[in-house]
Amino acid sequence: MAGIGSRLRPHTLTVPKPLVPVAGKPIVQRLVEDIAKVVSEPLEEIAFVIGPNEQFFGQEVQTLLLEVAAKLGAKGSINVQDEALGTAHAIYMAKQALTGNVIVAFADTLFRADFKLDASVDGTIWVKEVEDPRAFGVVQLDSEGIIEDFVEKPENPKSNLAIIGIYYFKDGSALKSEIEYLLDNDIKEKGEFQLTNALDSLKDKGAKFTPGKVIEWWDCGNKNATVNTNQRVLANTNEKLIADSVKNENSEIIEPCYIGENVQLINAKVGPYVSIGNNTIIEDSVIENTIIQTESHIKNANITNSMIGNKAYYDGSANEISIGDYSTQKIG
Repeated sequence: MAGIGSRLRPHTLTVPKPLVPVAGKPIVQRLVEDIAKVVSEPLEEIAFVIGPNEQFFGQEVQTLLLEVAAKLGAKGSINVQDEALGTAHAIYMAKQALTGNVIVAFADTLFRADFKLDASVDGTIWVKEVEDPRAFGVVQLDSEGIIEDFVEKPENPKSNLAIIGIYYFKDGSALKSEIEYLLDNDIKEKGEFQLTNALDSLKDKGAKFTPGKVIEWWDCGNKNATVNTNQRVLANTNEKLIADSVKNENSEIIEPCYIGENVQLINAKVGPYVSIGNNTIIEDSVIENTIIQTESHIKNANITNSMIGNKAYYDGSANEISIGDYSTQKIG
């Protein structure tokens, strides 16, 4: 989770992308909870790899991450990648955790799956069938369903199985050794140390990787994708989504919606697929398919497919908006 989240700005100017809430929970928290559901063993350690930006990853944020791990019964660790040198380099920052069974996940994706992890195989690469695989890393399978090749953004893809950014390794120390070889010998691709090079080397040495297919793969890379992911999470969760402290004055809630603590709805129509953070006020507005964070105030709005940050004020009639924390926008 060491990226800067530039495609999701302005929402990542004050909050790191993995902590942007989807259906009321930070993306990274939902990710580790989803992984815990498909792992048959207790999680021992959750190692968070973060960037060096202290504005984002100060003590308060680090404490939150450690609490996420603790809630799942795991030890948490904070590992800093001082320079963006690629996926393999980022993973190596948590080298103390690369022993035994290891799952590696990039914290800008969520998924829905109905399988349990098979810990008897050498490794599993989570994949999803996509219409146009040219923008993704893809895997190719042999006749027995074993991964025989990893191809990064192929011009002429022989497979439509895109790698979603979640990997299982039976032997984390073997992965660590392959990454060390890349680093020691300065083996880069497109100027960075790539995880796919380590995977290729493991495969060439006899490791057999199987695909872990997911039902749905939800990206959180930009505003539209994150709003869509919020919609899909709301549609597929059995969590309690509406707080008992919500104050409803002549308003209609069309579920599914997440509505946090002490939200005030005044002459409003909210939903479906809306997430509203704690202490936000919505009045004289129609809101659907939108994420609104905490302590914001929305008036006279009729919006969809939108994101509004924390402590923002919006009074206007635009159909689709994206404004960050502490923003004020009034359209007369």
